[in-house]
Parts: sequence; structure tokens; C-alpha cells
Amino acid sequence: MSGGALQQIPPDVANLADFEPHARERMSTEAFAYLNGGAADELTLRVNRAAWDAIRLWPRVLRDLSGGHTRIELLGRRWPVPVALAPIAYQQLAHPEGELASALAAAAQGVGLVLSAQSSVAMDVVARAMASEAERGPLWFQLYWRDDPGFMRELLGRVEAAGYEALVLTVDAPVHGARDRERRAGFKLPPQIRAVNLGGLKRPVELQLGQSLLFDGLMPRAATWAQVDWLREHSRLPLLLKGVAHPDDAREAQRRDVAGLVVSNHGGRTLDTLPPTAALLPRLREAVGPELPLLVDGGIRRGTDVLKALALGADAVLLGRPYVHALATAGAHGVAYALRLLRDEFEIAMALSGCRSCDEIGPHLLWQSQE
Repeated sequence: MSGGALQQIPPDVANLADFEPHARERMSTEAFAYLNGGAADELTLRVNRAAWDAIRLWPRVLRDLSGGHTRIELLGRRWPVPVALAPIAYQQLAHPEGELASALAAAAQGVGLVLSAQSSVAMDVVARAMASEAERGPLWFQLYWRDDPGFMRELLGRVEAAGYEALVLTVDAPVHGARDRERRAGFKLPPQIRAVNLGGLKRPVELQLGQSLLFDGLMPRAATWAQVDWLREHSRLPLLLKGVAHPDDAREAQRRDVAGLVVSNHGGRTLDTLPPTAALLPRLREAVGPELPLLVDGGIRRGTDVLKALALGADAVLLGRPYVHALATAGAHGVAYALRLLRDEFEIAMALSGCRSCDEIGPHLLWQSQE
């Protein structure tokens, strides 16, 4: 899958969580803190995982599952499996091939990819790697709003020309969260790693005496609903919003004809003490009804998590930190191995729950305590 020598998977890796200690050994202390850290006391970071663990499955048995599969149809294309790689910035911090290795692995395993605007590998290079596989998953591009319409138009043109199939606007991080672990580690982006697809410098913030850098300098440049409308008007690609947590915002997005939502608390990296995404997901599904596509991220580690997410109302999931742990451990081979593990676990969970296809997964598979 990659041009370098095939890197070996450590023999003690049996699931996605097993990659983390190997990644810690291979990454610098500062880079690992950047990748793994959350905001403030990291309560949301921890509860994301705990919430999936707390959900109990209630399977059906003795069902005919011959011809079963994991395929779904979403936004006009077939997904081999309802999983995509979440946008994670600067993946060359984990491995020299960075996002290219992740893309090669995702394509080989039929998993989708959402490329971060802050990718350390050029978007067209990543797109070509995905396009080489006929049975690949979807290819989307994540972006942050930059208060420069000319730059945004140029960026959208490059995204479309490279072959990306949808835009994913991150809406829950107009500023960085207070990431204590990252600051204690003294993380600074190495000079050889940068967001190669963005280029140029943002206009400097000019403040008057007594003004707030945050509220007077940064927030006037942040995206609002007007920028959501602008993106829909200036790109032919479907637009999804990532980081929606409140039902009222979900309904507003639906009124503005977005193509879908990613239910997310940014992996616990922005505002601490948010509810886990497993708790947010059914609230948002109830708010928007059955038709609007919903994806979810945050704490996904097991095939049973994928099944639980679909049972709670998601159409697909985004996998985050674990695939970068696998990337740091063994490059493209590591990511492909991790994704194969997740796909196999998901198929096992479906079979043991009595589901022949993803459209048979629903809330009836979730145990509701009578206590």
C-alpha cells in the first residue's frame, strides 16, 4: 500500500485500543499530548468512551442471515461499510507519510475519508490515493471558515477539482479549547510540518486598547449561519456540519438544507463537560426526523460501538484517534489492519445480533432497563 517497507504489526495488537501504547512509544511526548489530549479536565474525552461501554445490546437469534453485508447508501453513493476516518490535522506528526498512508489504508479497506483542511499532505495527492481503489468509501473535505471570501472560493475550487465529494464544515471550534495536557507538554508544530492546503497568512488581528482578543478580534471572523448559506451558494458539493450538539441547531441546519450533520463534541478537545456523543445522537435524530443523514464520532473503538451508533440513529460513524495510533505504530499497514479489525468486529456484532444488513439495525437491539 505504501512506497516504503511494510511495517510490522506488534503481536500483542488484538483490537484498536492496543495500538495506543505503541503509538506513545513511537511519537514524541509533545506530539502524543497534542493528539490524545482533551480540553480542560478532559471529562468529555473520558465520558465519550464510557458512554458506548454503558450501552447494552439485546440481540435476536435464529434468524436467516445468509447474504448479509455491511453496505449502506448515503449521499448518493454506496459505502462498503458505514465507517469513515475523521478529519485529524497534521498526521505527519505520527508518521512521515501522514494522511497519504491513512488514505491508502482507507481505500484498501472500503472505508471513507474526511481529509482535514489542516492536512500535512496535499489534497490532490490524498485524492489520487483514494481514487485508485474501485471499492473505496467516500472522499470528503473538512474545512474551517476563513474570513476571506476570495480565499474560500479558491479553496472550494481546488477541492472540487481534486475530486472530493462533499464538504464538512467544522462549527464547534471557532477558537481552540483550553487544552491543559497539550500546554503542559509544550507542544509546538515542527517547522517541517504545516497545513499545506491552506497557504498564506491570516490577516493580523487589530485591537483597540481594552478590547478582547477573543470577542473583538477572533469571533467577528468566525462562521455564522450566513457563512453556511454562503458555502451552499458557492459550491456544488453537498455540505455537512460537524460539531452540532443541540437539537435547535440541528433543526436550523435542516431548515437551511444542509446535506447532513456530524454529531460531535470534537473528541472532547474544545468545550469540556459536554455530554457524550452517544447521548447526543438520539436527541438529534429525534429533532430532525429519519431523513437527514447523521454521522457520529467520539470514542468509537469497537465494532459493537458502530452497531450501537446505528441503533441510536446514526447512518455512519467517524473513527478518530485510534487510526492515528495505528498510523504511528505501523504506517499504512497499521491503519489498514486497524480498519480490518473494526470491520470484522462489526460483522461479528451484526451476526450475533441477528442483523443481515445495516437497515435491520435499530433501537430494538438496545436493552432498556425496567428499573
